[in-house]
Amino acid sequence: MNLRAYYQKIRDIEHSLLEPFVVLISRETPDGGKEGVLTEVPRLLAAQMVVDGRAVLANEVAVRAFQEHKIEAKRLADQGALATQLQVTVTSATEPRKTNRLPKD
Repeated sequence: MNLRAYYQKIRDIEHSLLEPFVVLISRETPDGGKEGVLTEVPRLLAAQMVVDGRAVLANEVAVRAFQEHKIEAKRLADQGALATQLQVTVTSATEPRKTNRLPKD
């Protein structure tokens, strides 16, 4: 393997990528990699994975679907965190209200 050519390919692909983070679609690999898994990685790692044949760049439709899924997952996580922070006090209707005010004379 010619290391100069290998690293030149990585640099070429990295420079062709415009965004700082790129969505990739994984390919099946002999070491157990699963095909079709979408992931978002930095440009350098994306270039390395493409040159090594472990992934391919995702098309616009797949990127849009991945971003929408990520936004929905974040919304659900925030909603779950908010639900755990909500504090409720339950009192009966017959129990008088306790206030911090002093009684009037």
